[in-house]
Amino acid sequence: MPALAAQPIVYDFVSPSTIVFGWGRRVEVGRLASRIARRAFVVCGSRTLEQSGLPQQFDNLLRQAGVEPIHVPRPASHEPEVSDVDNLTRWLIDRGATDSDCLIAVGGGSTIDLAKAAAALATNSAGVPPSGGSSDRLKPGLQPTSVREFLEGVGSGRTITRPPLPLIAIPTTAGTGSEATKNAVISSYDPPFKKSLRSDLMLPRVVLVDPELTVSVPPHITAWTGMDAITQLIESYVSCRSQPIPRTLAMQGLELAIPAVVEAVRDGSSRSARERMSHAALLSGLSLANSGLGLAHGVAAALGSCAKVPHGLACAVMLRVALRVNRSVCTESFASLAPAITNRTHASTDTAADAVVARIDELCHDLGIPRRLSELGVRPDQIPDLVAGSHGNSLSGNPREISDAELRETLEQMF
Repeated sequence: MPALAAQPIVYDFVSPSTIVFGWGRRVEVGRLASRIARRAFVVCGSRTLEQSGLPQQFDNLLRQAGVEPIHVPRPASHEPEVSDVDNLTRWLIDRGATDSDCLIAVGGGSTIDLAKAAAALATNSAGVPPSGGSSDRLKPGLQPTSVREFLEGVGSGRTITRPPLPLIAIPTTAGTGSEATKNAVISSYDPPFKKSLRSDLMLPRVVLVDPELTVSVPPHITAWTGMDAITQLIESYVSCRSQPIPRTLAMQGLELAIPAVVEAVRDGSSRSARERMSHAALLSGLSLANSGLGLAHGVAAALGSCAKVPHGLACAVMLRVALRVNRSVCTESFASLAPAITNRTHASTDTAADAVVARIDELCHDLGIPRRLSELGVRPDQIPDLVAGSHGNSLSGNPREISDAELRETLEQMF
């Protein structure tokens, strides 16, 4: 028997140092923080969380573990903008934050991204000591270099070279997977862009996922964030940069998320649905951090910066379109996802691939996801800006190249 031709297997895989997952495990925040910090700067992402008493609970747990909690002024409830990052960075520097402190980000992907970006900028801005240990303090009164200078595609090319302040990420939604990624997505509306600050050094030191924290998330946010996770799992699986470990994680995430997302929307108190969605979201973050994304996320970024469409909703609207656009080059990949997405066997590869597209379309219908860009408040005259704003790291991971003309035509057909 002739020997099989060996295909080279070469890849990197990055992930947070510690992942703690489980219902009610938020009570371990003090123990986890005490391993890495003497002070904890707590970034809490919403008024609802503040009113729930969670920050006070964290204060008690941190103090019992010998960690001093310091509350960051509550950020605005929107996706982080350049000014938000710059203001928090300066706030941290003025309080003498060092690598013997940590940030604790409690909230959705926007809160975690804001904390990740500020933690990185606090140690990588102009005026920060170039080397040294935990005794080094950043300089109070420093005007830090704007995060804009570090953003892909719009900045001056500055990069993250020093480890950020340690970060503990505690997600309260199940969608973005930001707790497990190495980038932070930052927006601007004048001029409009939505770009990433990215470095392997930006992975959170500790991820604490307590699905119980997602129980209070409203149904429409549960649907949008859940579809964001599902989009990330599919796009990372079929990405032109896909890798073997993330593909395995993505498959498991889809097996969990496809049946769970509707249940979580219909019954937000369902422990099993919330657990499965939180786990799927975590897996989606690990997958995209190592394999990249594609067309749906590329356009979603532009929809966010040009029309202020919430990210999860934008991803959900674009996923159906991305599947159809990529169907011709993803037959084998879609077919291999069919058991996880359709929970059925199929007569042929083509039938299986078509069934995946149909099942996602059905799922979006069940969740009330719009089909038309006009339903999102997008105007036809914004299409040129959407096409221009879609270029970036996500679109470059799409399994086939999409010309501006094709993307323009695709968006025009969505009105």
